[in-house]
Amino acid sequence: MSRRFDCQDPTERSRGLDHAAGAIKRGELVVLPTDTVYGIGTDAFSPWSVQQLLAAKGRGRDMPVPVLVGSPSMLYGIATELPDAGRALVEAFWPGALTLVCRQQPSLSWDLGDTGGTVAVRMPLHPVAIDLLVATGPMAVSSANKSGVAAALTCDEAEEQFGDAVTVYLDAGPSGAPTPSTIVDLTRTPPRVLRTGALDIELLREIAPELEAPAPTG
Repeated sequence: MSRRFDCQDPTERSRGLDHAAGAIKRGELVVLPTDTVYGIGTDAFSPWSVQQLLAAKGRGRDMPVPVLVGSPSMLYGIATELPDAGRALVEAFWPGALTLVCRQQPSLSWDLGDTGGTVAVRMPLHPVAIDLLVATGPMAVSSANKSGVAAALTCDEAEEQFGDAVTVYLDAGPSGAPTPSTIVDLTRTPPRVLRTGALDIELLREIAPELEAPAPTG
């Protein structure tokens, strides 16, 4: 049976974070707020837990799960060969709506799906999310929605979709913005924007002038 905590109440927030951290350590699923949409997450280092997350969403391994971190130092622990442009973007825009696709440390024993040795990482600009991530370490987190359904902007919307498949719901009110994060691929030279989102490419180019625009489609 799932439990829900009102993170706008300080006492409930503290209890909710404790329960959520415990659930993550047991490999269970948690719904958490971010600065974009609500996310559904679990222990990034538990392949079984990540598979449960994919199953709950109705997604396959061909759509690997991104990772959220609570500090830039967590990024440097799971990614390797970061270019100077990547480090500059982290310094300028983290925490925030910027996802970086990096080469993962080869020693990591995780399975996020068919990643080809890369990992998509973001540090969200939300105090509840950051506090949970500091307590748990890196989490595998995807948007809180089933495949083909709009991402949840409230905890109610997430609970309607996942019910008791999620152990803990952290309710922090409506999400910050429905706009997704901008995704930058740091595994290529020069780096390239893969998806435009909350951060405009011209803003990113003020920090990383060599950044390439997304490849044309169609």
